[in-house]
Amino acid sequence: MFLEALHDMSNKTTVGELIAAFLEQCGVKTAFGVISIHNMPILDAINTRGKIRYVGARGEAGAVNMADGLARVSGGLGVAFTSTGTAAGNAAGAMVEALTAGTALLHVTGQIETEYLDQDLAYIHEAPDQLSMLQSISKAAFRVRSVETALPTIREAVRVAQAAPSGPVSVEIPIDIQAAEVEWPSDLGAPHVTTLTHCKDRVAQLAEQLTRAKRPLLWLGGGTRHARAAVERLVALGFGVVTSVQGRGVLPEDHPATLGAFNVHPAVESFYKTCDALVVVGSRLRGNETLKYKLALPQPLYRVDADALADNRGYRNDMFIHGDAAAVLDELATLLEGKLKIDPAFAQDLAAARESAVADVAKGLGPYKRLVDALQEAVGRDYNWVRDVTISNSTWGNRLLKIFSPRAGVHALGGGIGQGMQMGIGAALAGNAAKTVALCGDGGLMVNVGELATAVQENANVMIVLMNDQCYGVIRNIQDAQYGGRRCYVQLHQPDFAQFCESLKLTHYRIKSLDDASAIIREGMTKTGPVLVEVDMLSIGSFATAFAGPPVKKEEPQHA
Repeated sequence: MFLEALHDMSNKTTVGELIAAFLEQCGVKTAFGVISIHNMPILDAINTRGKIRYVGARGEAGAVNMADGLARVSGGLGVAFTSTGTAAGNAAGAMVEALTAGTALLHVTGQIETEYLDQDLAYIHEAPDQLSMLQSISKAAFRVRSVETALPTIREAVRVAQAAPSGPVSVEIPIDIQAAEVEWPSDLGAPHVTTLTHCKDRVAQLAEQLTRAKRPLLWLGGGTRHARAAVERLVALGFGVVTSVQGRGVLPEDHPATLGAFNVHPAVESFYKTCDALVVVGSRLRGNETLKYKLALPQPLYRVDADALADNRGYRNDMFIHGDAAAVLDELATLLEGKLKIDPAFAQDLAAARESAVADVAKGLGPYKRLVDALQEAVGRDYNWVRDVTISNSTWGNRLLKIFSPRAGVHALGGGIGQGMQMGIGAALAGNAAKTVALCGDGGLMVNVGELATAVQENANVMIVLMNDQCYGVIRNIQDAQYGGRRCYVQLHQPDFAQFCESLKLTHYRIKSLDDASAIIREGMTKTGPVLVEVDMLSIGSFATAFAGPPVKKEEPQHA
């Protein structure tokens, strides 16, 4: 109210407050960061205005991961603040993850005073050529170069971040510009983000090609998370669905027409051979989801993507349409209504392929199938499912536990460990689901374990399922499979997590027997605020099948 009164007397404010007010116009409700002398004018304004919840992380990597998790589940803009130099560098790994996932995220970093900038004076917090570093880890990176261009630069950064294909954008703002006075602009509005148009003739050509298909399949990636209605129209016409891990939940995973993310299992690859058309939409057909691009996909293969450079990338396509997934698929459904003659056995064959893949995964889990069942029973349908890179995620978390909405699934897409717990905190603070459940390994949790304190301080409604085998399990398995069993550097000394959680006032449960799993998980789900459920894998035992890295294509035997 004090600031509002001042505004009545003066038409001036600081650039820091201008940025805070603009982010409010962009619909930002929660932002993350680490406070520093080089971002204080902005954060002071956020605090004084009181319209954006600011979450102080324990490290810059955690802050960006949290903003990433919130943006993914909400579909809105993630915002993270860091200081300059070392602090901006600390955010690099999390920025790479957001870039890999195509997350619409604004990373605002400070910069030293313009008077000393780029002069190689070893000024505190300065990093040589920081802008180039930011450009290499961002979709785009900008520097605010004057007081007058601060708002236009931030507005353009938000537009670029949200424009398809979306991604994280960095902006560095010198501290003297943040603190400088500026007149309130007449327009504080959010940028206009346009939806891609497409060539209607090409959609008509694709529709004509697809009228000949009797067993057509859609491969849905993360670029289709806003396209559920259009996907459902095509499914009603007879299309089957398979998804990337990022595309999970676009069609609810208990829908009979979807294979879910069981995209590389032998039974599914055999099913592909019976399909006579594949439309890949909003997916990069990543190497670890296509057996390093050797997975035999149905032909002909058509592609729809917001990224024009996706044309023929990874796999050759018979036709490419550059456009918005929802718009193209909706138009395609209209053109195909009443024109498809689907093989009556197609749906049954798809269901059989999925059933076989599910059974194959379940068989490899050994005792941990009971844990999956207990989780599935407890979580219901209204939950976010966030995963770090760990054996449990690679074997079952990425596929077996069903999710039911397009943005409920979040995982460390880039393959880096130690990001899932923070993304889970951000997802929980988005407030879009009844509960967020985060699956982590003990190695990954310890990378940024300090963010557990953030979860407690912010009362994030997240249940962390900690799979604790006291080692880097997948590396150990690779050593067993490929290095003659020579195990080195994989054993991890860990704290007593019960005592550690008690010191943080974080609710902790330990599962030493899977007989107790259902009761403990159900109780954990009833708690409001953060909970850590530790699964003592040394007591429970091993998986039936050792996971030693992403699956690869087995070479066909050569015959003389």
